Amino acid sequence: MSDLRTTALHDRHAALGASFTDFGGWDMPVRYSSDLAEHHAVRGAAGLFDISHMAEFLVTGSGAAPFLDYALAGRISTMKVGKAKYSLMLTDAGGVLDDVIVYRLDDDRFLVISNAGNRDAVAAAFAERVQRAPVSAAFAAGPSEGTTIFAQVMGFAGATVEDISDAYSLIAVQGPRAREIVEVTTGIEGVTPTLADLGYYAWSGGTFQGEPLFVARTGYTGEDGFELLMANALAPSLWDALLAAGTPLGLVQAGLAARDTLRLEAGMPLHGHELSADIRPAQAGLGRVVALDKDDFVGKQALTAASAVADLPVLVGLTADGRRAGRAGYAVTDAEGTAVGEITSGALSPTLGHPIALAFVPPELSAPGTELFLDVRGTRIPATVTALPFYRRTA
Repeated sequence: MSDLRTTALHDRHAALGASFTDFGGWDMPVRYSSDLAEHHAVRGAAGLFDISHMAEFLVTGSGAAPFLDYALAGRISTMKVGKAKYSLMLTDAGGVLDDVIVYRLDDDRFLVISNAGNRDAVAAAFAERVQRAPVSAAFAAGPSEGTTIFAQVMGFAGATVEDISDAYSLIAVQGPRAREIVEVTTGIEGVTPTLADLGYYAWSGGTFQGEPLFVARTGYTGEDGFELLMANALAPSLWDALLAAGTPLGLVQAGLAARDTLRLEAGMPLHGHELSADIRPAQAGLGRVVALDKDDFVGKQALTAASAVADLPVLVGLTADGRRAGRAGYAVTDAEGTAVGEITSGALSPTLGHPIALAFVPPELSAPGTELFLDVRGTRIPATVTALPFYRRTA
């Protein structure tokens, strides 16, 4: 018997003829028909993805905002209700434990969505961090005249973290016709604000068959799209309704293989490849995500004290001619054949028609236009450092 977990939509995937793979401990559809067909459908019309393996955490209470400011690298407390923010959960050493999206549901309610494979690590980190009461720099140096110890201690009284992953399913509709498809799906009602008025990295509330539905305008493909969160019991009916509404408009069900080439073209990092506990945000081009001017957060001391960070390898995009693509773990070399870096993700781009890759290389070799080589099973393939993303939608 398999120990892999399954989503509430597993029977739907099997009935549609999906091929499955182990992804973060979940039995997930990797493809239904062909990787290329599913990829091109998302670029040209829309794709339907089951991403219910993702983990969801509800953070509530009067201390929720300051707690998330401390637990995550971004400034969460200034978010407006109805908005979303990409952020990072760092280790004490400044590495990336996981990358997450935070949604502000109310003044004292936040939804945090993390990667499936990191669910246990994120849950443990939240549980440990909510117990901390970090002391500000002012108190560490001794209370100044007229201050009190209570004014200097940043406790998180009233902050509660609940792992709600097992109760909910998450479905993504991605592509240029995504909005049209969600708008005409039978059973979805009362979405406020309307999808037409919803900005990128924002969310709306609505109902499906009379039950609560959370609709976020976020995604992982480089296209416009929506991620729909609902109770597990509703997921099969919503999947069917979206397919019924979207099939005439070009919607196809899509698996993890297409999702990976789509996110690679868009230059989006994948934890375990471009991000890990050994990689600091600035190395992966995510320095802007870190609010170093916050009073304190987990990982700040390591990041501000790391004088050698400028010498660490940095993430770059690489493009090549021909049809032979580098893959994760393949070496990047200089003109003399000396290994100078390593590919983290690579593929023959379905949209662009040539090989693309993400790789870590020394900073002095990271400028766009730098000529390097990919070691593809013993063959050196010329490659050029290219600004990210490789693909950007025009509308």
